[in-house]
Amino acid sequence: MTSEITLFVNPTAGRGRGAHAALPAASASRAAGWSVRTIAGGDAEDALARARAAVAEGTGALVAVGGDGLVHLALQAVAGTDTPLGLVAVGTGNDFARALGLPLRDPAAAGRLVADALAAGRIRDIDLGQAGGRWFGTVLASGFDSRVNDRGNRMQWPAGRARYDLAMLAELAAFRPLPYRIRLDDGAVREVEATLVAVGNGPSYGGGMRICPGADLGDGLFDVTVAGDFGRAALLRVFPRVYRGTHVEHPQVTVYRAAEVEIAAPGSTGYADGEPLGPLPLTARCVRGAVRIVGP
Repeated sequence: MTSEITLFVNPTAGRGRGAHAALPAASASRAAGWSVRTIAGGDAEDALARARAAVAEGTGALVAVGGDGLVHLALQAVAGTDTPLGLVAVGTGNDFARALGLPLRDPAAAGRLVADALAAGRIRDIDLGQAGGRWFGTVLASGFDSRVNDRGNRMQWPAGRARYDLAMLAELAAFRPLPYRIRLDDGAVREVEATLVAVGNGPSYGGGMRICPGADLGDGLFDVTVAGDFGRAALLRVFPRVYRGTHVEHPQVTVYRAAEVEIAAPGSTGYADGEPLGPLPLTARCVRGAVRIVGP
């Protein structure tokens, strides 16, 4: 492995924490004997091009310094290659790092962990999802959740998670369950009325909402959470349980496991790692050992 690693930085992650986090992360890596260079793009397309170039040039590791959005970009650069991915999680959600048991919003600790793990060869292969021509690490969301994302992305105020709380309240007023068509692996098509369908490679999204609490990054399978025909009042009662993962005990919630999932529903966008993939229908497949992760 080359002695150079690349910090892939989102300067705006976590309301500006990304730019500040690069400094202690770089210091920790240099103190451990690594040569460090930093890349940051002007926009997502430019950032991804720079990350892919670093991988093609043989960097020893790509270290994403930011939130789940930047990690999503980093996955597009490293998935299916021998280049390991390190994480310095300083975003708002940090669900991928949370699933991996990595430090959250502590760039010095995360930087030391990456440097030490690389030196000790602590690198493991984990699964990724693939849908709409993109890789994802956490959850592919659709239905009510994606409607909230759509609305929140259109809103200019307020900032941060409060925007999505307001978007959720607005969507609750108008939302109706959708007619879904779901196929798991090579099975028969299931036709259900559902509030949402979440395809989880990892257990959480939205900053710790454990929508697929049993999802395992190393079992080669998705956990597919189907929330059935909830009315508004029932959805409001059940929603807080998502943070503990106990919503799956509700009789209107069903969890399946599959390596490939096809989902279709009218007027719904698929979001993976919080990023829009495009309108349904979408087919997601779980790819074993698709990315090499540094530490813990």
